[in-house]
This record gives sequence, structure tokens and C-alpha cells, in this order.
Amino acid sequence: MTTPAASTSPNRQQRRPMGAFGHGGPTAMMKGDKARNFKGTMLKLIQYLGAYRLSISIVMLIAIASTVFAIIGPKILGKATTKLFEGVMEQIAGAGSGIDFEYIGRIIILTLILYALSSLFSYVQGWIMSGISANIAYRFRRDIAAKVNRMPLRYFDGTNHGEVLSRVTNDVDTVNQTLSQSLTQIITSVTTVIGVLVMMFSISWLMTLVALLIVPLSLALISLVVKQSQKYFKQQQDYLGHVNGHIEEMYGGHIVMKSFNGEARSIAKFDSINNTLYDSAWKSQFLSGLMMPLMNFIGNLGYVAVSILGGYLAVRQTVTIGDIQAFIQYVRSFTQPLMQIANISNVLQQTAAAAERVFEFLEEAEELPDPAEPAVIADLKGRVDFKNVRFGYTPEKIIINDFSFYAEPGQRIAIVGPTGAGKTTLVKLLMRFYDVNGGAILLDNRDLRDFKRGDLRCMFGMVLQDTWLFNGTIMENIRYGRSTATDEEVIAAAKAAHADHFIRALPDGYNFILNEETTNISAGQKQLLTIARAILADPNILILDEATSSIDTHTEILIQRAMSELMKRRTSFVIAHRLSTIRDADWILVMNNGDIVEQGKHEKLLARGGFYAELYNSQFEPAEISA
Repeated sequence: MTTPAASTSPNRQQRRPMGAFGHGGPTAMMKGDKARNFKGTMLKLIQYLGAYRLSISIVMLIAIASTVFAIIGPKILGKATTKLFEGVMEQIAGAGSGIDFEYIGRIIILTLILYALSSLFSYVQGWIMSGISANIAYRFRRDIAAKVNRMPLRYFDGTNHGEVLSRVTNDVDTVNQTLSQSLTQIITSVTTVIGVLVMMFSISWLMTLVALLIVPLSLALISLVVKQSQKYFKQQQDYLGHVNGHIEEMYGGHIVMKSFNGEARSIAKFDSINNTLYDSAWKSQFLSGLMMPLMNFIGNLGYVAVSILGGYLAVRQTVTIGDIQAFIQYVRSFTQPLMQIANISNVLQQTAAAAERVFEFLEEAEELPDPAEPAVIADLKGRVDFKNVRFGYTPEKIIINDFSFYAEPGQRIAIVGPTGAGKTTLVKLLMRFYDVNGGAILLDNRDLRDFKRGDLRCMFGMVLQDTWLFNGTIMENIRYGRSTATDEEVIAAAKAAHADHFIRALPDGYNFILNEETTNISAGQKQLLTIARAILADPNILILDEATSSIDTHTEILIQRAMSELMKRRTSFVIAHRLSTIRDADWILVMNNGDIVEQGKHEKLLARGGFYAELYNSQFEPAEISA
């Protein structure tokens, strides 16, 4: 049993907590993954965004306009405050016409219009950017899905499936979130900081310098808190993965775990991991939770300093009361975008790391393209020739050496041998999941590489030891073999596979829904359904890889009869470990270490007393010993 650590690293990527860049939360300062080639990846991403150049430019202009309207508001509102103060002072002095409510009313209406326009523009840019980012995520996933279908099987044999799924989910989501939220927030934050500084300097350069004194103090505190909390955030993410991995392991193997009385050990291990997760979680949250109170405290110090200095300047009539009110508003709106700008590097690094993984997948080597003028065989006979075939999953390690053999149309060829002898590899070569390193495989005297892969695979029907059924009805799963088949043809195929009886015994019969893990039917029943699917496909050539391995002896006899009838008109390749099932084969290939070491009929191979006889007799020795 693997450990949770093994289950969660490095291919399993955990989702980061929400509250990253732009939400103003303390986790905004968490460090993210770094791209190996930041500049190159960002250039690729910009090129990928080329189709949206006009839309993104419009979004930038709208975001700038929204920010500018919001920045101008306090300055104009300050005029109303000044006019109100002057009116009150005139009334107290008994001079002048008092408060000019008409002027103040015009200022308030103008301010409301500015804020309304700012909100409207903010809504419009958010709406446009959400559409752009969703479309980009759609394109990424579409391109990845198309890429998956062009990738050689070699890639998936050597790559964890979770790694590929992570590209489609976590990495694309990260890019999507950055584009939908962070891109406009970066524009807004930069515009806000520049605009606020301009407005503050326009009011009083001296007050602005005093207000800016809080910036180094704020950054120092942020750096201190982040330095302390970062290690706990990282530990929290690591142990969250460990907890998930342990739960997944125990749930997936709960029968084995209970069979060996492993409940106590499992709970003890979970408690240990969970305690570490709890310890790191509360420390990281506590430390990061200090951020806002500290920032508020420093901000209040800035307000006090600005208020005292502003009062002094107002007494000297250097600034007005309204300017002080506007200045305090600007100070309040200066800190948050400053923190967001400080986090831009982190956000861009996360985005580049995610985009880099997506682009790496999209740039992986693909299958060799199909020939421009593919071979077409109108009346396929089914002769298969292996001519001096050499193959290795890596060029340095050849596992099939100079393999030659031919099968006449309609023959039943059995392939036997110990584990790792190369039996399943032959099947992969026949289906062109892999191409040979040397020699050639011919179908009716045409090289397999002369055919389109899709056309070639339509000529073969496969029943594998590892059954594959998807979440859907039994009818849909069998019809996967031939999508145009009628219900009657599906039922006829199920009857031929001796699956009709158990299907009708299920609730809803052929409309019974198989769950995601197909745990609501037995392994043998799954195998019967895959055999029915192959029968429905009605292929020219059959490949059976231990097709009856999960079926009881009685049903196996029925299936063997059905398969014998099906194989009469077709060239068939049968991979078998139970040698008693292939006695009637027209020819038996005995493989070991990638080569044919013996070949012939069952009786002659037994009489020869060689490798095949040794394999065959070894399957009955335990029974003889026990007898």
C-alpha cells in the first residue's frame, strides 16, 4: 500500500485556497509555483491572447476610466465640504448669505454621477473580461482535448493520468482566474496608485510625504508576517494533500483494510496527519490574520499624522477643510492597491507556471500523421504478416527481436508465454498504438502504416482483460461498439455473449445505469458486456486478451462456444494464460523475452516436451500435488 505522500506528489496538484490576489485577504501574499521560463511562457500567453487584443484593450480603457472617475470623486466632494464649512462660518460670524445649498447640491449630484459611471464601467469591464477569460479557458480545454486524441500511447503509458487531468482542470482554472480577476485588478491598482498620488500631491506635497512614510513601515510588517506564515501555509497545503491521499487510499481499499484489521492503524495515521494539518492551519491563519489589524493600526497612525498636519495647514489657510477630507479618503484608498501591486509578481509567477504546464502539453510530440493517400481495402481477407519486426518501448531497450510470422485469413492464432514475454505488445503493434522500430506488419500485403489509424482500427475488435465501461446505460455501453446499431441488434449481441439473462434480471434491464466505477455489477458481468460490444462491432479481425479471465467456469464454456462461432469467419489473435482454453487454436505462438521460441499445434507442442509443455504442465501441478 502506498503512503499518502506517494499518492499526492508530485503529479497531484491541490487547489489553492480562495482569497488569492485581489481579495484583500491575507493569503494574497502566499508564494506560488515559479515557471522555469517565465519570459518565454508569458510571450506564448500573450500570443495566445492575440485574438482578443481589441477586447482586452477596450477592457483596459474602461478599467482606467472607472478608476479615474472613482479617484476624482473625493476631490470634487471636498469642494462641497469646503462650501458647507464656509457657509457655517459665515452664519456664525453673521455675515454673508449663509450655506449655498444649491452649489452643494450640484456637487453632490456630480459626485453621484461620477461614482455611478465608475460602477457602470467597472461592471462592463468585468462582464467583458469574464467572457474573454471563459472563452480562453474553453479554447485551452478544447485544444488539450484535441491534443489528447493526437498523442501517442507512449506518452500516456509514461505519464500519470492525474498529471494530464491537472492540466485540464487546475492549470487552466489558474489562468482563467488570473485573466478574469487579476488582470483588471492589476490595471485598476496601478491606475489607482498613480491617480491617488497625483491627487494627493495636487492638494499638498507636505501632507503627501507624511502619508507616504507609512508605506515602508507597512511593507516591512507585510514582509515579516509573510516570512513567518509562509512556511505554515506550505505545510498546510502539503498535509492537506496527505490527508486527501490517505482518505482516498482507505476508501478505495477499504475491503482489504478491514480484512487485515487495519482500522486502528488507519485512524492512528490519519490522526497524526490531521494533527499536523490542524497545527499548521491555525498558525498560518493566525499569523495572516494579524495582517489587517496591523495594517489598520498603521493606517490609523497615518490618519492621525495627516489630520494634525492638515489642521495646522488649514489654520494657516494653505489647504481647505474639504481638501483635508478628500486627502484622508485618498489615504484610505492608497494602501489596498499598494498591497495588490506588491503581489503582482506572485500572481504572474503562478499564472506563468500554470500556463507553462499547459503549453508544454500542447507542444508534446504527436503521433506521426496519417498518409496523404491512405490504403483502402474494399474486401479485406484478413491475412496478417509480421516481417522481421523489431520493437522496444525505448530505442535503447528492444524487447521484440527479428519477429516473423504470418496468419492466414480465418485462422485462430493463440499467443502464450510468461509475463513480460511480449504478448500484449504484439496487440499494441497490430492496432498501431505503437509503430515498429524495424521490419513491418502487413495486412493483406499492405503495410499497416499505409492505412489511416481510424480505418485500421475499424477492422479490429478487441476484448481486453481490463474491462472499460462508462457511466451510462447497459444499452449505451454495448452500442459503443457500433453507434448505428438498433436496439434489436444490441440485444442479439448480448444474447450471443450470454449476457441477456443477467441484464434482464437487473432493475430496468438494458436501461440499467452503470455507476462511475461500475461497482453495481460483477467483474464477470462487465466482461460479458465488453464481449457483447465486440460481437456488435462485427470486426474483420478479433483480438482477445484473456477475454474470459473474470468469468466462472460454466459461463466460460458458453462464451467459448459463442466466440468460436464468431471467430469462424475472422482472423483471431487470442492471448491466453490458461492454456486449457486454446487447445483448439489453429496455431500457437509461444513467446519468451520478445521472441517466438516455439510454434505449432497443441498436441505437437506438448509432444515436443519443450517450453510450451513446461508452461502447460505447470498449470496442473498444484492440482496433482494436492491430490
